[in-house]
Amino acid sequence: MWLRVMKTINESSGGDFILVGFSDQPQLEKILFVAVLGSYLLTLVGNTAIILVSCLDSMLHTPMYYFLTNLSFVDLCFTTSIVPQLLWNLHGPSKTISPTGCAIQLYVSLALGSTECVLLAVMAFDRYAAVCRPLHYAAVMHPRLCQSLAGVAWLSGVGNTLIQGTITLRLPRCGNHRIYHFICEVPAMIKLACVDIHANEVQLFMASLVLLLLPLTLILVSYGCIAQAVMKIRSAEAWRKALGTCGSHLIVVSLFYGTITAVYIQPNSSYAHRQGKFITLFYTVITPTLNPLIYTLRNKDVKGALRRLVRKEKSTGE
Repeated sequence: MWLRVMKTINESSGGDFILVGFSDQPQLEKILFVAVLGSYLLTLVGNTAIILVSCLDSMLHTPMYYFLTNLSFVDLCFTTSIVPQLLWNLHGPSKTISPTGCAIQLYVSLALGSTECVLLAVMAFDRYAAVCRPLHYAAVMHPRLCQSLAGVAWLSGVGNTLIQGTITLRLPRCGNHRIYHFICEVPAMIKLACVDIHANEVQLFMASLVLLLLPLTLILVSYGCIAQAVMKIRSAEAWRKALGTCGSHLIVVSLFYGTITAVYIQPNSSYAHRQGKFITLFYTVITPTLNPLIYTLRNKDVKGALRRLVRKEKSTGE
């Protein structure tokens, strides 16, 4: 299948793709290069720190941090599949990407983005169980179920990218190779086709309903139940604990879903056309940078684990 897809890409694109990106705004490119590089470095450091702390500190061996580790790993891989090529294009005059590189970027970024959509819904269910079923939390969120839920998220991402990515890449492009975006992404790629793409747009919309709106609905239902449970609590301390448990996740969900839905639910809207590149920049670069900051700054457990790890390293060095 891969060989057939690559043969179709090479025959229909007529050579390397050109990622137009922000090339019509040279001054903006210089600013973006510095901003994106800084964000990428923070993403690498922040998400790697969360993964290490969650794995090394036994007090964080809980379902919440198991899913957070998965989210940090997804963000690391997601940004790495996009940012190095983006930095290369922003820095130099060359804006090209090979057909193979474009296909790899499309498959990998789509798989990881889809995985994150489902993973955020899984994390919302975990928060629901923690707040609404505290006495049965350990029994409900047992290790096997956590592994299964994480597996469903990863398999959903892989399945979606194999279907959507393959269909998109096999579209005939009749030599069209200018991608008016900074990454090889499905909404931008299908616009290169020289055939009727109405069926592809319908397929993209249906996939977006399943992998965007369905998880978002589950998240909203989970937090609706959490809100009902919290409203019955009279203790101020319990209120603060519930807010601390759910607040970080709600912020991450708002940032991620608030931007990605604008691109994938209505890819042909005038708003998506005008602001699409900047919206994509937000959920591919900015959100993965903010996630570890949100979870560490608002989370006493993570900050405490970081302090314990630093003290342990210092005592070992002495």
